[in-house]
Parts: sequence; structure tokens; C-alpha cells
Amino acid sequence: MRCVIAHFSFDLVKSEVLQSMKGIKPEPVTGASVIIGRRTYPVMQVGEVLTRQDRRDFSAGEVTRALTRLGFTCRPAPAAAPVAVLNPLETAAALLGYPARM
Repeated sequence: MRCVIAHFSFDLVKSEVLQSMKGIKPEPVTGASVIIGRRTYPVMQVGEVLTRQDRRDFSAGEVTRALTRLGFTCRPAPAAAPVAVLNPLETAAALLGYPARM
């Protein structure tokens, strides 16, 4: 399949992607990810291996789009955990060492 990543044209084949990622240890996933074989890789790591370009040269969206068209399962970045907002009384109690919520 022909795709464009970072303004360069690439011919990607699913079997070649599998072969390229074979033996490469996945980095910790902090953003968008893709499942290749039984491993979950960050999309940017896969893009760097496939294109041999610096990660700053392409976006995660470009690589995700290409890998999805090849039939790989891609996942978006994990959602951030909600932050508890304390009112002024709870903040003062926390600063004094008391439990924030009673």
C-alpha cells in the first residue's frame, strides 16, 4: 500500500511491517499505540522504524492512518486521570495535615 508520511512516499506491506518490528522491544506507551503481533508499540516508535526518519518529522496521525489502512489495531492516547479540585477549606486542612475529605 502506498502512503505518504512526512511528505515522503512509502510502499508498506503488512508482512514487511511485522518483519521490521520483529525483535524490537516496545517503549512505554504514553500516546497513541498500535498492536503488532502480540505487542503494543507507541505509534511514533513504529513510524521511526518504518521510515528511518526522526520522530519530529512526522505526526502520530500520519502513521496511525497508514497502519490502520494496513489492518493493524491502533488505539488513541490514554485519557488523563481526573484531578480532584479542593475548596479553600479542604486545601487549608490538607496543608495542616488533616484528611482532605471527611
